[in-house]
Amino acid sequence: MLGIEVSVVAFGVGVLVGMTGVGGGALMMPFLVLYFGVPARIAVGTDLLFAAVTKAAGMSMHGLRGTIDWQVVRRLWFGSLPAAAVTGWFIYLFGRESFNVDRFILDALGIMLVLTALCLLARGWLHGIGRRLRLGSAADFKRLQPAATVLAGAVLGIVVTLTSVGAGALGAAALLYLYPLRLTPAKLVGTDLVHAIPLACVAGISYWLMGSVDWTLLGWMLLGSIPGVLLGAHWATRSSPAVLRAILAVLLVVSGVKILIA
Repeated sequence: MLGIEVSVVAFGVGVLVGMTGVGGGALMMPFLVLYFGVPARIAVGTDLLFAAVTKAAGMSMHGLRGTIDWQVVRRLWFGSLPAAAVTGWFIYLFGRESFNVDRFILDALGIMLVLTALCLLARGWLHGIGRRLRLGSAADFKRLQPAATVLAGAVLGIVVTLTSVGAGALGAAALLYLYPLRLTPAKLVGTDLVHAIPLACVAGISYWLMGSVDWTLLGWMLLGSIPGVLLGAHWATRSSPAVLRAILAVLLVVSGVKILIA
């Protein structure tokens, strides 16, 4: 029965991931920790590999539709993948000491859930600021774009490895600011989605090496998420997910607060 419950939740999460590029770690992690009682390190490790496979399924649909900006993806990878590897190494080292890694991960997760909710609500504001800067100081803005994208990728690499949260909402917020004219809504989702796949793999390997991946749990999660993300990606170009983002933001704030006070 537990496996079926996990698959049902994962299906819903997959639909949201396919439609908005957001919701993988941000939604699955609170469910795993608060509802299913999975220990923090195992929840993060399992969720990272879950996110990698789920988003890979969504990538196929976005690839067929041409909604991926590969130059932007490569710039993000240049920052995020090394940062994820280094962060994973530190988690591995601290995990062998008396340091309470699980509590640290939970605190970081609670903060990231609230921050993710704020990013969801501030998307329009960030896009407006980026658009004004892009139009008002085009040459300077474009000159700084590559380095700023790499830096944004590095920040994402750190927070995603710590919590499995952030690749979707934080990544999308950064891209809306950095590429306000270049990325259409569908391309924003596709680009953000593809960036997260190897990032989740690199981060997930660190937890795998620590023995912090529950393969049975992962299987039930994927059973629900893969059809969900394909369905969501199919709807991505014909839907307006603003209402979904608002509902998601409320859920994330509630979940983040519950984790912080637990």
